[in-house]
Amino acid sequence: MKMKLNPAMAATFAPPVMEARRWLSEVTIPADLPLINVSQAAPVDPPPEGLRRAIAEAALSLPEAHLYGPVLGNDDLRQAVAQEFSRAYGGAIGARNVAITQGCNQAFCATMATLAGAGDDVILPTPWYFNHKMWLDMQGVTTQPLSCGPDMLPDPERAAAMIGPRTRAIVLVTPNNPSGAEYPAELVARFFDLCQRHGLALVVDETYRDFDSRDGAPHDLLARTDWDGTLIQLYSFSKAYRLTGHRVGALIASVARMAEIEKFLDTIAISPSQLGQIGALWGMQNLGDWLAGERAEILARRQATEQAITALDGWVLKSAGAYFAWVQHPSARSSADLARDMVGQIGVLALPGTMFTPDGDPVGQQHMRLAFANIDRAEITELAERLAQIRA
Repeated sequence: MKMKLNPAMAATFAPPVMEARRWLSEVTIPADLPLINVSQAAPVDPPPEGLRRAIAEAALSLPEAHLYGPVLGNDDLRQAVAQEFSRAYGGAIGARNVAITQGCNQAFCATMATLAGAGDDVILPTPWYFNHKMWLDMQGVTTQPLSCGPDMLPDPERAAAMIGPRTRAIVLVTPNNPSGAEYPAELVARFFDLCQRHGLALVVDETYRDFDSRDGAPHDLLARTDWDGTLIQLYSFSKAYRLTGHRVGALIASVARMAEIEKFLDTIAISPSQLGQIGALWGMQNLGDWLAGERAEILARRQATEQAITALDGWVLKSAGAYFAWVQHPSARSSADLARDMVGQIGVLALPGTMFTPDGDPVGQQHMRLAFANIDRAEITELAERLAQIRA
């Protein structure tokens, strides 16, 4: 007799990035076209040498670097995050408001575990970050898709009409994954006010905040005296310091919620990676100028992508920011078929919009996400030349 599966797990779709990677072994790439991979939004280079040395020295000389640490993260890193976010957002955040997690995905899962259970629902703007949808599915939490407008911004009034007795939270990702859209401070504030009126949590995922094109704080929520009754803010060190393999993220929330967060983290990972935390702290203390240069380069690649896609006949750039461009393709076929065919036809690996939208959503079928951050400006030009070969 076959062992049974958790039906919520069985009904959750397979990891999209892994699915796309399998295409590489199933499709023959043209020999004269080296692969251009714009499928995953993650740094491909290692951290700067100084950070690597800090991790290596810690591994050799600090016995505690190989032991369990505090469940909510090391005190020095929690304090550094609190100080940086207080400075950047003009708020008063303490180390007790910070938890360090195994990447920002775990920060999201921990947050949702304290907010919603089976039968509850959470509002996600679409196109959404697929791992958010996957986690909610696996927990039996209903995802309410909030379609964005042509400007790729969600509408608080539409969200208000979706709130029901089992709604527990609204999630915003800004700069957005997959669209790259940067949500205006006024818009984020309207969502905060909406959630506050209805007793909901506003979860703001700022994984890509270090590559926001705007100077200054992208919103004022953490400067409000009552922020911790509504806001939970998420962050990732992976993109800023190229620490993807070390899995270091953070969440900022009320002290009361931290007691619940701790329960989740203790049963999932016990404590975050010591070496990853050491690297993240060293990066915060030493890599300010380097990170500013990384941001400038990403913004230059964004501009190059905007120019290249805008010049393409039939392709429509809907938005771009951080690591991503969200583009409408000219083909009559669904992006699900087109993206796979592009590997063998033009040597480009990209994710179809169908991976970021509900089943059957025409928006997903008509669009693609291009993660341009991992290719330089010459490769961006080459990417556009290859996309130009796609016809309806």
